[in-house]
Amino acid sequence: MHPDALATLQQHLTTALASPPAEARRLFHGRGRCWEGLEHVTVDWLQGVVLVSLFREPPTAELDALRMLLSSLTQGAGWQASGAHSLLLQHRYLPDSRMEQLLGEPVEEWVISENGLRYKLDLGIKQNNGLFLDMRYGRRWVQEQARGLRVLNLFAYTCGFSVAALAGGAEHVVNLDMARAALSRGRDNHRLNEHDLSRVSFLGHELFKSWGKIRKSGPYDLVIVDPPSFQKGSFALDRDYQKILRRLPELLTANGRVLACINDPDTGPDFLIQGIAAEAPELVFVQRLENPPEFPDISPDSGLKALVFERSGTRLAGDRDET
Repeated sequence: MHPDALATLQQHLTTALASPPAEARRLFHGRGRCWEGLEHVTVDWLQGVVLVSLFREPPTAELDALRMLLSSLTQGAGWQASGAHSLLLQHRYLPDSRMEQLLGEPVEEWVISENGLRYKLDLGIKQNNGLFLDMRYGRRWVQEQARGLRVLNLFAYTCGFSVAALAGGAEHVVNLDMARAALSRGRDNHRLNEHDLSRVSFLGHELFKSWGKIRKSGPYDLVIVDPPSFQKGSFALDRDYQKILRRLPELLTANGRVLACINDPDTGPDFLIQGIAAEAPELVFVQRLENPPEFPDISPDSGLKALVFERSGTRLAGDRDET
């Protein structure tokens, strides 16, 4: 973070806070490598809370300069007018992802909104806060498509897709994740949105040991696969994703669709397109969902990949191919 880079960051944040978003949004996405010297910095607007995250340890002098920049930012008219009351600096490069409170009272739980839906975030106690903002368009797509569908949400985490599906009129959603605490937060998110929990199932199981339980609740009109790139002891992208792809046909209805996702910057969309062709050839690629504009990336293949597949011959009007 050389002086020019810090000046760029200050300009971005000053402009963004002068007219803050009405809902939770990323304000600055350095990880897309569009700004030299800021590749390890992100800033999120959480509706009153500003969260700055560092993904690499900076030298002490640079960290001190960043703290000074952020402190000066809170003294400006834009900050005051924005309604922001808390400023957090998260050290994501540390094993405990330590959260530093730079301004305001400690905030451990916070409710934000996206597309009219509400989600509860954990701030200060976990590496991830509970909602990946780059998947905003993916959740919107699910909400738009979900009416009357039975949905399977694999690697459900805090059930963001499930909340969107129920809001869109899904008949039933099955959420599977081995982290029961995350699923518990998913229940909280459904309750925040006054959803009927009788239309939601929560399976706290390891995926590869649970195919029987998953099939029992199927078949599904829509299967969502949004795994971590790596989860110690349970999932590795290059080793395990293919195992999921080959099981998809047995989980789907005759008109079923799949939303398959990858967030690894070193893995392009061809990984999924070729993987489906090899493991589940009865499914065809329909489209890649766009990423939100607040997540610019120097390479389109490095950002989030959210791809839609369907059984041959079931393409919906209005869908289009995109690469």
